[in-house]
Amino acid sequence: MNKRIYLWSGLLLVLLACNLGAPPPAQTSDLLATLAASTPLTGSSVAPVDPAQTSTSPFNLQTPIPSTLTVPTSSSSSGIQPKGQIVFTCQIFKVQASNQICIINADGTGFRRLTTDNTQHYYPSLSPDGKSVVYAAFREANIYEIYEMNLAAGSVKKLTNKIGNINAPEISPDGTTIVFKRAKPSSEENQIYLMERNGADPNNIPRILGWDPTWSPDGRYILFASDRNGTVQLYTMNLDGKELHQISNLPSIRGRSDWSADGQFIVTYSGEAWNREVYIMNADGSNAHVLSPAGGNSQGPSFSPDSQWVAFTAYFDHPNDDHGCEIYIVRIDGTDLRRLTSNDYCDYQPRWGQ
Repeated sequence: MNKRIYLWSGLLLVLLACNLGAPPPAQTSDLLATLAASTPLTGSSVAPVDPAQTSTSPFNLQTPIPSTLTVPTSSSSSGIQPKGQIVFTCQIFKVQASNQICIINADGTGFRRLTTDNTQHYYPSLSPDGKSVVYAAFREANIYEIYEMNLAAGSVKKLTNKIGNINAPEISPDGTTIVFKRAKPSSEENQIYLMERNGADPNNIPRILGWDPTWSPDGRYILFASDRNGTVQLYTMNLDGKELHQISNLPSIRGRSDWSADGQFIVTYSGEAWNREVYIMNADGSNAHVLSPAGGNSQGPSFSPDSQWVAFTAYFDHPNDDHGCEIYIVRIDGTDLRRLTSNDYCDYQPRWGQ
C-alpha cells in the first residue's frame, strides 16, 4: 500500500515539474488591430432591416466570405507592386464648380487631365476593362449628366438626358449596366438608379433611398450608403432592392465605399470633419478596423483590381489645408503608404481599375 502511495506521489511530482517551465501559449498577432487601437467600434454582424428578409447568409457570392478578417501575410512580403490606373476628381482651378477628371497610373506615372471644359465634373470610375471612364458633369441648374469617355480615342458620349441631379456612376462587372445616384431636389431624397450601358431605360430601384452605390464583384449585389434607419450606414441589396441588409455599425459614415474584387472585404470611411479614417471590414460587415495611418483625414477609398491595395484621399502632407488633399495608396495590411499626386490643389474621389 505504501509503495503505491510513493509511486503515485512520484509521478505527480514529475508532471508538476514538467509544467512549471512551460511558456504561456503564443497569441495570434493582428496587424489591423494594432493599427486600430483607438477604433471606437469593431463593426457588427449583418442586421437585416426587415426581419422577414433574414437569411442564414446575407450574400451568396461566388467567392466565399470568411467569418473573420484574415489579412494575407504575403501582401507586404511578396513585393507585389500596384498595377492598373486610378481615375479621380482634380480641382485644378481650386473651385468646386470647375472640377475636372484626371487619371494616373498606380505607380504614380502617367498623370493626365481627361476633361477640358470649365464646368463641374466629378465621381469618375473606370470600366471593368479599363478602357473608358464614366463620370457626372454639370449641365444646368439641378441637372447633371452621365458621360462615358473612351480613353484611347478621347471621344465622349453623353448617356443620360435631363434625368436630374445624378452622380456616382459605376459600370457593372459584366459591362452591361450602370448604377448611379439621383437626387430629388423637391424632397432631398437620394435614389439608387440602374440603366443600360448605353443610357437606355433608366429606373430607380423601388423602395431604396441612398447614395454612393458600388457593385459586388459578381454583379449580383449593390453596396450603398443610406440614413434609412436614422444614422448613415452601409447596406447591401440585390438588383431589385430585395435581400436588404445593414452591414455596418460605425459612427459618422459618409458614403463612397468599395468592394474588393476577390469578394472578401469592404472599405469605407468614417469620422467627423478633419478626423476621418478609412476602415476595412469583412464583406458581411464584421470585424471593422481602421486601415489608414492616423492623422491624415483619410476618405473615399477604392480597392486595387488585385484586392491587395487601397487608394484614398488624405492630407498627410498638407494638414488642415482645404487644397491639400492628395491621392495615396496603402497595402491592405496598413503598410507601405505611398503618395501618388503632388499638386497645389485637391485631388479626391479616387477609383482604381485595370
